[in-house]
Amino acid sequence: MGERSDRIQREATQVIPGGVNSPVRSWKAVGGSPIVIARGHGCRVTDVDGREYVDLVGSWGPLVLGHAHPDVVAAIGRQTILGTSFGAPTEAELHLAEEIVARVPSVEQVRLVSSGTEATMSALRLARAATGREAIVKFVGCYHGHVDALLVRAGSGALTLGVPDSPGVPAALAELTWLAEFNDTEGGRKLLRGRGEAVAAVIVEPVAGNMGVVPPEPGFLEMLRAETARAGAVLIFDEVITGFRVAPGGAQQRFGVTPDLTCLGKILGGGMPLAAFGGRRDLMQQLAPSGPVYQAGTLSGNPLSVAAGLATLSRLDQTPDAYGTLERLGEAAAAGLAQALVDTGVPGVVNRCGSMLTLFLGTEGPVRDFQSATRADVDLFGRFFAGMLAEGYYLPPSQYEAMFLSLAMDEAEVEGLGPAARRALAGLA
Repeated sequence: MGERSDRIQREATQVIPGGVNSPVRSWKAVGGSPIVIARGHGCRVTDVDGREYVDLVGSWGPLVLGHAHPDVVAAIGRQTILGTSFGAPTEAELHLAEEIVARVPSVEQVRLVSSGTEATMSALRLARAATGREAIVKFVGCYHGHVDALLVRAGSGALTLGVPDSPGVPAALAELTWLAEFNDTEGGRKLLRGRGEAVAAVIVEPVAGNMGVVPPEPGFLEMLRAETARAGAVLIFDEVITGFRVAPGGAQQRFGVTPDLTCLGKILGGGMPLAAFGGRRDLMQQLAPSGPVYQAGTLSGNPLSVAAGLATLSRLDQTPDAYGTLERLGEAAAAGLAQALVDTGVPGVVNRCGSMLTLFLGTEGPVRDFQSATRADVDLFGRFFAGMLAEGYYLPPSQYEAMFLSLAMDEAEVEGLGPAARRALAGLA
């Protein structure tokens, strides 16, 4: 995409697998060579070749305030002078934990960790210990990090023994993961009533964000709450994406369904590596050193990340109608993309929840689960992605990821999305 970006990527492939440290950054899903980012400010990023783009990736969700927000930068700077890591308690950890407990309905106690994968892995271990059971239920198309037990792909029917989705995942471990279909309320109920006594936990993204944005249909989350309680299983909401994004208290506040455990990340760290899991006090008290369930991390509660997270949450509190603004930006972006489809006659569906959205190209039916999401035309999206890049909009380089809006965006940047999409789509005819 640019001379310097291309050179850096060629050199990176010699020392980094695929030239990237997270696979989607390779652009294999959209073709071409990825741009290499040099800096970001507000809602824009600039690559090493000097090209500027409106950023709809937002570091995959954390940057709800935009890049290099002054409050976050200042907080990190102040902490850097004091020290970058201690491996010991800090007062700021207490304050961030108090903020999480105050905001998230399900959380009475919380443990800070370094990544979303670590949060989900630890939550599952805790659920298994608390219930004395081994099986877990996940939903096809929901991603919960690269945990061995969760890297399984779809089978048929409401319940399928897991098949490893990556080499290196033992089949015996994957068989403890049972699969169900997202938004299949009746199928989920049948599964949990039939085999719920063997289930330690049900883990779900309350708003799916890793098959593209797929909101829950009415009654689906409510069914999970009722049936896990009936079965004595632990209900885990993976709110790594939705936490502090779709409402101050996350998706559980937005939809009024309270899980037993919640996994958080992304916005929690304000763009720095930080995640957490938390929930009912009786469950969390089983973690070491209070209880026998072991979990530890050298950089857990890292002071730089905690400072960035506290600054982000504080700024959200101080921004008048922050979540109303994000909702309006999301509505405007979705409307612009939908109108672009109408104007060009290109089939597609726009799914949205708050300030996160996905344009599924090449499909006309509603997208409500993994099967309907995968009807999208990934080749068409790849060409659309290139067209949008030429228009100055940097989209997630995958059909199955979410676009994220930020409070750093103004009306002109969001209103420009629809016309840019119309021109990019028209070029595909």
